[in-house]
Amino acid sequence: MDPLQYLESLGNTHPQLSNWCNTLADLYQRKLWHQLTQALEDFIILSVFQDGDAMLQLYHNFIADFETNINLLKLANLVVQVSRQYPTREASIDFLEGTIEKLQAIKEQRIEEPIVFIMMEKAFLVLEEGNPKECKKIIEHGKGILDSVTDVDSSVYAIYYSVLSQYHRACQDYDEFHKSSMLYLARAETFSLPESFKQGLAYDLGLAALLGDNIYHIGELLAHPIIKNLLGTNGEWLFRVLMGFNSGDLFHYKKLRRVYKNAIQAQPALVQNKERLLEKARVLCLMEIIFSQTPEARTIPLSVIAQRTELPLEDVENVLMKSFSAQLIEGVIDQVEGTVHVSWLRPRVLETSQLECLHARIDCWKDKVGVALGSILDQNPYLKDLLWSL
Repeated sequence: MDPLQYLESLGNTHPQLSNWCNTLADLYQRKLWHQLTQALEDFIILSVFQDGDAMLQLYHNFIADFETNINLLKLANLVVQVSRQYPTREASIDFLEGTIEKLQAIKEQRIEEPIVFIMMEKAFLVLEEGNPKECKKIIEHGKGILDSVTDVDSSVYAIYYSVLSQYHRACQDYDEFHKSSMLYLARAETFSLPESFKQGLAYDLGLAALLGDNIYHIGELLAHPIIKNLLGTNGEWLFRVLMGFNSGDLFHYKKLRRVYKNAIQAQPALVQNKERLLEKARVLCLMEIIFSQTPEARTIPLSVIAQRTELPLEDVENVLMKSFSAQLIEGVIDQVEGTVHVSWLRPRVLETSQLECLHARIDCWKDKVGVALGSILDQNPYLKDLLWSL
């Protein structure tokens, strides 16, 4: 159908869209592609295009006539939305592949971004079809393209990391899922995401943070607004457990496991990895012990660690070695003296209570510096006069 005839027909079928159709027709005839693109972005979010094949019809009868004249990255976004209205994944993939071929034929600058954007949607559909190997192949191809260009739009990286996280989720790789999901959240406009999606992602991220072999810095997730989507839902227990887990308070963590026993029992992965979770909790407990020490008191008796981690004294070294191997701390164990001297603690995102502790220590340090400065000035009157003159 002719583009203008289609708009006229659309306006007649849906009278509430008549003003929209007149505006689109005017911009189309005047070839104001930028303004037309902006109008289309607002047009397609109307309820009439959310069901059935209305957006498919709009694309093939109107947008396809001028698709290469508009911003190609915005075209890619439109194409992805249109592809989701095809009745089958196979049809969606064919449509996406056809669009990629069109873009490749244009040979314009910055063509890589829209191509990768569409490729990632194809990768997601392939993953849904149960073909993770092909999905990984597409993701790696897209990553290679992105590495060859600079100043990539954040929306392209967002969809790349979104699909990458879903791939790792399908492979049950908790560490990589957590990593790629956090990178996705760093680039996505989370305020525009559906609440159900944010709740689901927060839940999956919470479980991954607990189950990941090398995830010991849960503070980054707890500081992100996404995790607050668990509050007031059936997943609020997970938020509470994460807070207790990250606090390094082993007694509190065990108490939470009893309080939320039924919810935890409903998660087979948490049940199967109960001992590993307890080991991680002890490592976090060790990190909290070290963090709470002042710099001049970083030589800690192993007996103190044994008491706080609820371990026999002979098993404390295993927790320390685990922390060393995970590069969470650096130091030296003195088995003769029964102590460990910690020279470095890996930086991490702190909770409010931990920040308050740090604030108190900084105030204490300032007081000590003030006392030292006063002592120096008392012993050096000339230096005191010099400072006053400045």
